[in-house]
Amino acid sequence: MSKSIRGRALTGTALALAVSTVLTACGAEDSSSTGTKSEGTASATPTVAVKEPLVATFDGGLYILDGKSLKLATTIDLPGFNRVNPAGDKDHVVVSTDSGFRVLDATGQALTDIEYKGAKPGHVVRHAGRTVLFTDGTGEVNVFDPTALSSGKKPEGRTYTSAEPHHGVAIELADGTLVSTLGTEEKRTGALVLDKDNKEIARNEDCPGVHGEAAAENEAIGIGCEDGILIYKDGEFTKIDAPDDYGRIGNQAGSDTSPILLGDYKTDPEAELERPTRVSLIDTEKKKLRLVDLGASYSFRSLGRGPHGEGLVLGTDGALHVIDPNTGKVEKKIPAVGKWQEPLDWQQARPTLFVRGHVAYVSEPGKKALHAIDVETGKKIASVTLPKSTNELSGVVAGH
Repeated sequence: MSKSIRGRALTGTALALAVSTVLTACGAEDSSSTGTKSEGTASATPTVAVKEPLVATFDGGLYILDGKSLKLATTIDLPGFNRVNPAGDKDHVVVSTDSGFRVLDATGQALTDIEYKGAKPGHVVRHAGRTVLFTDGTGEVNVFDPTALSSGKKPEGRTYTSAEPHHGVAIELADGTLVSTLGTEEKRTGALVLDKDNKEIARNEDCPGVHGEAAAENEAIGIGCEDGILIYKDGEFTKIDAPDDYGRIGNQAGSDTSPILLGDYKTDPEAELERPTRVSLIDTEKKKLRLVDLGASYSFRSLGRGPHGEGLVLGTDGALHVIDPNTGKVEKKIPAVGKWQEPLDWQQARPTLFVRGHVAYVSEPGKKALHAIDVETGKKIASVTLPKSTNELSGVVAGH
């Protein structure tokens, strides 16, 4: 999640699941140059090696692509609605399936036997060298060192089970402190903090509809609410209120190089699907919230951060909006895809953003396309046309 990983206002099913991504030399891939693997295929030497692999979902499976050339290397059959998030090392991606979290060896181009079973696998969070999985249907939290995945066996790790199953999220800090959401299937209220022995040391229940998290500079953790955002830093919770009675922040993107979080912002609790044009910038040091109007709407798969902490938002105008988080100014708009509209069903495909280093990867399902864009120069590095339209987009990300 990526995902992890991502929001809807007062739509029960969507809230329970939405955790949780201009063609240049686009040519259809020659199918003879790619391999297709059935579900659960054991790792073998790939016919086409990939560098810094990307993983994209489509209806019925996964595509593994080279992160440099965007060349399609392998297709893996995997029925159902699948979600993908970085596992936290240089080789693996976590796939959320109907039965739980499964680990994909993206470099080796095969699903592994590592699985965390449970109904409604939700957010995947990477921070301080640990990866945390939250299973909504059971309330179970699993924490592990992602570098241990290379052994091919499920890593030994910490587990915690929430008092009630709910659509939640958890993050472990560098000192072993675990921040995890509070709620039930019907109502989510806030977050609690556990020490490394799972003993509760703090809680805050002033965060209705709690959803999503992100980490800012100096380990300030933001947790979204329907009336603002909750910040946990240096052992204390602080609530930053939204300027509206209902001001929902449900999806956030953080950067280790910035004290400011980028969030979405919705104000209509009755909307079947609100298409907001404003995003939120939350200063975790000054405890202030600023709204920025982009002049274009976006979706829960539109938010990212650049290599220097820039705020990145993929708008329905087809542009990648680059925001200075300190001033709130949109510094530039990089043409990325054609104009689009967010579909009503959150599981339907829409252009998706995945950022790794200085490269923004953007999918364009309407054209079965995928693009790589240099955030700093605004130049399109590569584009590819795939056999089928993709939905979610992620890749390997080592170190966090």
